[in-house]
Amino acid sequence: MAPEKKNILIIGGGFAGFVVARHMRKHFNVTMIDAKEYFEYTPGILRAFVHPSHLSALTFKYQPVLEGSMGCRFVWGEVLSIDEKARTATYKPIEDAQQQTLSFDYCVIASGCNFGLFHKKGESLWFPTVWEQARAESDWKQHDERYLQGRRDHIQEEYNYLKGLNSKSGSVLIVGAGFIGVEWATEIDEYFPNIKITLCDMLPKCLGPLPDNAKDYCQKYMDAKGIVCKYGVKFNPNDPEGYKVLGIERPDKTYISTGFKSSCWFMPQEVMSQYNPLEADKIEKDIKKKGPAGGGWITVDKYLRVTKKNARGEAEVFGADAQGHGRFFAVGDCNMVDGIPCPKISYPGEEQAAVACRQIEMTERMLSGSTSGCYTVPKQWPCLPMYGTLGLTESWFPWGSGMFATSLGSKDACFVIAATMTPGSGYMVVWGYLCAWQKWFIEWSKVDQCKEGWIGWATWMMVH
Repeated sequence: MAPEKKNILIIGGGFAGFVVARHMRKHFNVTMIDAKEYFEYTPGILRAFVHPSHLSALTFKYQPVLEGSMGCRFVWGEVLSIDEKARTATYKPIEDAQQQTLSFDYCVIASGCNFGLFHKKGESLWFPTVWEQARAESDWKQHDERYLQGRRDHIQEEYNYLKGLNSKSGSVLIVGAGFIGVEWATEIDEYFPNIKITLCDMLPKCLGPLPDNAKDYCQKYMDAKGIVCKYGVKFNPNDPEGYKVLGIERPDKTYISTGFKSSCWFMPQEVMSQYNPLEADKIEKDIKKKGPAGGGWITVDKYLRVTKKNARGEAEVFGADAQGHGRFFAVGDCNMVDGIPCPKISYPGEEQAAVACRQIEMTERMLSGSTSGCYTVPKQWPCLPMYGTLGLTESWFPWGSGMFATSLGSKDACFVIAATMTPGSGYMVVWGYLCAWQKWFIEWSKVDQCKEGWIGWATWMMVH
């Protein structure tokens, strides 16, 4: 008689969440929960705001794919709390006022983050507002972006605004000349050429982490398009007259495109990066230990197991079973890995998700009584079987974390590989129209893979 399948709960239906669902669905009962009803390809969403029909290429509803094609269960609801001992998640269904619970043997948290650094709850155009706390503070409460139609309505509204601004030759200020800022400036310029665009950043050049030849390539494009760039100037978004430091007239609209912010409100405080039980107010004072944007990140060890701080301030495995094995893993943009800083982009999240899958499979083998056997070493020799003592695999800085494709409108882009967390590292290897096509294919094939399409599967099957 075949052993009963264990239950895995995935919190978050982004890139990392789909990796877990694809890898684990055959041997585990997989449930994915998300507060919105649809998948959205976040790296391509800027195009949708200037060309709304493009949203259809970036999105699909979860239920038909997860339950129809993948054999998983989808729950449309918002997780409110986690019980580490009972291994349950309390959630509120979107269309039911009564709270419910989900039980599991393993939980993989892949809930992502927000991108509005200066907004109280991190709200920005680049990610839909779907959590109750964020919706209560939303600047566009009229749109319920938990629904695909609500997201579409919001995008259409912003498009209409830009269209009207273009007709009167208005102006916009974009704060932050990173990937989002540069792409947003060039998208607006291509589709609404009458809008005057100013892009500012406190750094001396755009695209801070990239090598100089990539920065210079993008800057040359923006200069040719007449996009005014102000560097080395600190803009205060909370100052109504902060634009004066830039030497420009008051813009019709200001877009903040810098930084990111945590949104893991359902996790207990003991697992959060800003928690320190040794402080009188329980708040960590060391900025580096807090993590970016003042904290709020789920702390994990190098095995990607969620950790918590005990009363002595020591890290221990959160929700460990009787044998000490971890049952909770956090991957992607929501976590803070001990000693391994990673950019908050899609690839490292997917790679961490694949590592978490391996940890769960290895844990199951050890729980069955196996102490040795065949395994692979994912980082070095992912296809070469080895024999030895069974154990978990330490995470690492994935090679794909250093790949960045920056769009310059629909017909130009540049692609950098081998970048690290050191500013200026990496190499620009593809640029121009060929790179624009490359970025489109990455977008199309990744969405196709998540939808269980065979071309997307064939394109990405060997990556993780």
